[in-house]
Amino acid sequence: MRHDINWKSIDLNLLVAFSALFESQSVSAAAAQLHVSQSAMSHSLARLRTLLDDPLFERHGHTMLPTERAISLASTVERILDQVTGELLSPKMFLPEEYQGVCRIGLTDYAEFIFAPVLFDVISRQAPESQICFVNVNRSNYVRLTEEQKLDVVVGSFPDLDARFQSEHLYDEEHVCLFDESLFGKVKALKLEQYLSIDHALVSPGGELVTGIDKHLELMGESRQVRVAAGNFLTIRQLLRRRKLLAIVPKRMAQIEGFDDQLVMTKPPIDVNDFAISLIWPSRQHTRDKNIWLRELVKEEIQ
Repeated sequence: MRHDINWKSIDLNLLVAFSALFESQSVSAAAAQLHVSQSAMSHSLARLRTLLDDPLFERHGHTMLPTERAISLASTVERILDQVTGELLSPKMFLPEEYQGVCRIGLTDYAEFIFAPVLFDVISRQAPESQICFVNVNRSNYVRLTEEQKLDVVVGSFPDLDARFQSEHLYDEEHVCLFDESLFGKVKALKLEQYLSIDHALVSPGGELVTGIDKHLELMGESRQVRVAAGNFLTIRQLLRRRKLLAIVPKRMAQIEGFDDQLVMTKPPIDVNDFAISLIWPSRQHTRDKNIWLRELVKEEIQ
């Protein structure tokens, strides 16, 4: 241990305050998260600034943005807190068969539709006394919901991952054309002319009527007619039944069994970018036994 440092000025609670401030970027939100007063959080920030000789968090509008120094320290602080909670304060070894808590898993619409049933089954087998909570997330809210809902892991497509998370690639998803065979006849492969002559349906959680496909077609000097958009794949699937509509959807969604319809899938006549499905989790939970178990379980079932 170094003896040239004033250890009396160092308080583990300051690291907890730093972590909360870095996550929330708000003094009031950090105070609420740690169940302390706003003045107490402001005092902790002042002590941190003195201790580390840096502003750490600077106000920009209603947000306290971290400085470069704070950003460089964030991973170290999280690692220290994780070691304290996971190694020093861990009450006992995690045993799934004895676990009576809640497994909280964030899933995008796509992941929830495909994987919620299989994840429920495998968690129920391995941790029969546990409860399971699936939380619907998307690219814009997964950071906030992970904190608010105390999510253990999240599954979905997150191309620009927040620095406070770690990830593991699960697989790449491709797209297919989906339509009612009873109306279009047996079609092995759609030609571009056919594809453009059919009205299109979009799975569009945000309500957009234009996607990257339309931009790609525009570069080709072509366009398609988007007739309808809906935020849920089940709605689009119902719309495709007995209607002259076509939708480009992720292949695994199209392959889900149990639907009483005559929908078939073919390869799109244009290039449609694949997208990566990843398992992500908060860095601070990386070494925790429960989180490691859940990550391995998800990977085994999905990959």
